[in-house]
Amino acid sequence: MDRFLYLAMSGAKENHYAQAINNHNLANANTHGFRQALADAYTVPVRGPVYDSRDYVQIRDEAIDFSKGALQSTGRDLDIAIEGEGFIAVQAPDGTETYTRAGNLHIDSLGVLRDERGLAVLGGGGPIAIPPNESLLIGTDGTISVRPSGSGPNALAAVERIRLVNPDTKTLKRGEDGLLRAGDGQAAPPADANVRIVTGMLETSNVNTVHALTRMIELSRHFETQVKMMESANKLEQTHNQLLSIR
Repeated sequence: MDRFLYLAMSGAKENHYAQAINNHNLANANTHGFRQALADAYTVPVRGPVYDSRDYVQIRDEAIDFSKGALQSTGRDLDIAIEGEGFIAVQAPDGTETYTRAGNLHIDSLGVLRDERGLAVLGGGGPIAIPPNESLLIGTDGTISVRPSGSGPNALAAVERIRLVNPDTKTLKRGEDGLLRAGDGQAAPPADANVRIVTGMLETSNVNTVHALTRMIELSRHFETQVKMMESANKLEQTHNQLLSIR
């Protein structure tokens, strides 16, 4: 009987984890450049002194779906989207290099170029600082050109180039802060001149809300089934004890 209860408990635990992942994806359905997480579990036998008595569910490290989102036109000069593969390098609060596909940028009061989370966008020499200007243009290779304040209409000056990288996605890990980083022991990827961006566009999340909502209902029903199985195991155990008590 304990085996029946143990298997039901293990299944309920896995369903609870999968539901948490699915809800996290739904919460970020409107987050630009978000990559949905995938719940991944596998069966592991419980090792016994004589033989493997039963199996239980083991959760793997979070898997990430790196498929692309759709591109939305905004017409804003500081909105950029990666065309194809690649990432924009930004600086996390702890100073480490992280990667994002969210390109809704802005310039803070100190002239530092930042993403929507307030993280500094990195160039070849660190965070990018934009001088006072009349206009700003971002090229397809990430080069930022400005027309300095008070200059003529054709006086464009290159300020910096956004650090665009294209690492192997298998080496990327998402931390508790939701930021993508190179995995443990992995060096920061070099800038990739082949990564291209388009301006006046933003990439949407790759979460399919219809599928996620359907999945939420499916997982809820699976969890309810596992709970009912545990209740049935408890009732069977009580009946078994009652029969044993008859003399």
